[in-house]
Amino acid sequence: MLVLGIETSCDETAVSVVEGGAKVLSNPVASSLHLHRRYGGVVPEIACRHHVELIHYVLEEALKKAEVTLNDIRLIAVTIGPGLPGALLIGVAMAKALSYSLNIPVVGVNHLYAHVY
Repeated sequence: MLVLGIETSCDETAVSVVEGGAKVLSNPVASSLHLHRRYGGVVPEIACRHHVELIHYVLEEALKKAEVTLNDIRLIAVTIGPGLPGALLIGVAMAKALSYSLNIPVVGVNHLYAHVY
């Protein structure tokens, strides 16, 4: 089974395609760290704008690198917290839209638990 993972909890936009719960087929990441450096830390508004601008490109890159299409995906996993509320909303909105349009389930994932896993 192929799972699409979406992560937008802070300053990085990441989309992964995972097979069988263990084999990572792709995991492109777009970082906005370079935009935050001058402020000495993450600026939530900048992070959110970066997610909005790049999430579609990161999704396309993840599918391309994994050599799959959205129609091959059977489940979407998305970070639901903890994180920056605005940043999380962008990933959740993308996940819900894809879930609805593909008629597949979406599962919310705790960011900290995902690191442990």
